[in-house]
Amino acid sequence: MSGKVSQTRTVLPGSQSGEQPLWHRMSEAAGLISPTGEVQETIFGRMTALALSCDAVNLGQGAPGDPTPDFLVEAAHEAMRVGANQYPPPQGAPALREAIAQQRLRDWGHRVDARDVLVTTGATEALTAAIVALAPPGTDIVVLEPYYDSYAAAAALAGARLVPVGLDIDADGARVDVDRLAAAVTESTSIVLVNTPHNPTGLVLSQDEIVRIGALAEAADAWLLTDEVYEHLVFDGTHTAPAAVLDDPRVVTVSSAGKTFNATGWKIGWVIASQEVLTAVRAVKQYLTFATGAPFQPAVANALTDHADFGAENARALAAKRDVLVSALREVPGMRVTPAASGYFVLADLRELAREQGLPADAFALNERLSREMGVTGIPGSALCAADSPTARALESVIRYSFCRTAAEVEEAAVRLRAFAQG
Repeated sequence: MSGKVSQTRTVLPGSQSGEQPLWHRMSEAAGLISPTGEVQETIFGRMTALALSCDAVNLGQGAPGDPTPDFLVEAAHEAMRVGANQYPPPQGAPALREAIAQQRLRDWGHRVDARDVLVTTGATEALTAAIVALAPPGTDIVVLEPYYDSYAAAAALAGARLVPVGLDIDADGARVDVDRLAAAVTESTSIVLVNTPHNPTGLVLSQDEIVRIGALAEAADAWLLTDEVYEHLVFDGTHTAPAAVLDDPRVVTVSSAGKTFNATGWKIGWVIASQEVLTAVRAVKQYLTFATGAPFQPAVANALTDHADFGAENARALAAKRDVLVSALREVPGMRVTPAASGYFVLADLRELAREQGLPADAFALNERLSREMGVTGIPGSALCAADSPTARALESVIRYSFCRTAAEVEEAAVRLRAFAQG
């Protein structure tokens, strides 16, 4: 031996050929590539760091501030104690699948066989596995914009194209232009992905809108994939489950327990679809996580069955915090607030405020300035859109604020907003 130390380095796939590797394309689709080409932290992580640096109230992250209810924690503890600590069945614990089927019928009139339920590691895995299973490479996935950032990454993973259709958002609320959506659905469309109740606008699609969107998907022979994770957190109006009103086996339903029961870290989600679809989705899912949270599954089953009123209680608590935040936001001169009929978030347009103060209508710069001067941090609305899309440009001066934090945090944010408004 020469005594020399071998010098080696790890070369990632595609880095020498010039072709971007899949993980990089997924990050780019989700808006995580910096102008210099580096992978950066999510917008939520960056805004959390900004809030910490400014000692601001962090209303950027969509994580519930209220505790997970005792009945859920105690049920999980009991499940652990009696031995639910090994792999559960890959399709999910039978008790949970049956509870989900009963909940869908009880709450939304969606008739489901427990055999048609697949338990997943949260709704994000459910959506990703469904997209990979149902969207052939080169096809289009039509989504409402702004949108949950995982949609773009999942489309990139599938080799599909994300086609965003912007919502109309103003001081009266958010609306879907079904004619604009129809123009985006073509013979290349494999999936129409509908998020209702909608993140982040709070839009709750009406039955008429759902029927029209369903007809568009059916005419294109496309899957209708629904993201319904905020199904129980509706303040104004009523959630309509697309699968309950559309007699179409191509409707694939996704939801989860995290938002309803303040247990987002448990990551218990589900897909509801035909056996044929579940076979394809499970083929993707089983080599990602195989199975999910054994003791959490019976606990969620118990919550869905014996604590069916908790979702409505949670919605009332969120609506009260929404009202506190919206009232304070509207006291800031030049701030236009979009009503939120559901969910965790409210959108505030600062265009007039920026104009009055001689500032650029740039939500990133405004959010940083307000974090320092007002002590409240949100998320720039354009970060929830495709880069430089018409919707991103329309939301360039919009900041998303979360009212799902604790009541004390929301109250403190309101105090700071009012102090800023009074100069």
